[in-house]
Amino acid sequence: MKIGRIPYINCYPVYGAIDRGIVHLDATLVDGVPTDLNHRMANGELDISVVSAVEYARDSQRYLLLPDLAISCDGPVRSVMLFSPRPATELTGRHVIVSRSSMTSVALLELLFENVWYARPRFVPGDAEVSDVANAGDESVDARLVIGDAALVLGSSHRDRYPYIYDLGQMWKEWTGQPFVFAVWVAQRSTNVKEALVTHAGLIASRDWGLSHLSELADQAHRTTGVARETCAEYLSGLDYGLSYPHLAGLTEFYRRLVERGRIPNGTLTFLPAA
Repeated sequence: MKIGRIPYINCYPVYGAIDRGIVHLDATLVDGVPTDLNHRMANGELDISVVSAVEYARDSQRYLLLPDLAISCDGPVRSVMLFSPRPATELTGRHVIVSRSSMTSVALLELLFENVWYARPRFVPGDAEVSDVANAGDESVDARLVIGDAALVLGSSHRDRYPYIYDLGQMWKEWTGQPFVFAVWVAQRSTNVKEALVTHAGLIASRDWGLSHLSELADQAHRTTGVARETCAEYLSGLDYGLSYPHLAGLTEFYRRLVERGRIPNGTLTFLPAA
């Protein structure tokens, strides 16, 4: 089994016990940013992976959702942020760098510009990982969408360059009243069901350990990113790693709006069967 893992600290609560040998997973972990894992799953290179929520919707006939496992928020997410020197409502015609690393975040940003800020910027795909943050603001661009660890770094050290900072999780909550699901775990439909169930059980056990050891994981996140430990702790505790009815309501609302605009095909949510 090959299992995809995003190396951002937001995945620490799911993989922390596996990394420490507390939970055994009979599989090879493959690291990659969300879009990389999306491509690997689409190409059949991975058996199970965390992927962008949009990747599942893009090809729902290929995947099975793993129950009760996602990366979501019900308000601020803190790691999917639009940084801008001017209000988002004034960005029509201006260049906005959008991270190549996340399909879901870009789709959400487009919806917010269309329905909340009523502006039409020019989206420019770009790199927005931690290594790119140091030079942020030097290009001839007007705003940038940054995700993952880089958003935490940029938010804690470059606020003087960007007086207008928008948390996309919070903006979605204010707009719809729903939680937002950024990423889900999926299995290939061709994957052996029994093996997938064993892997799913391991991921759930590791997630449960992680949620009860957030303080330890915040220490690790601080060492990894250099972001203040208190910020890392607040960030991890603000995320949700389940897929409950409210999460599913927010996810289907997101999909509904994308289907209306012809950006994803209409589909259904299909889960890994219990037997």
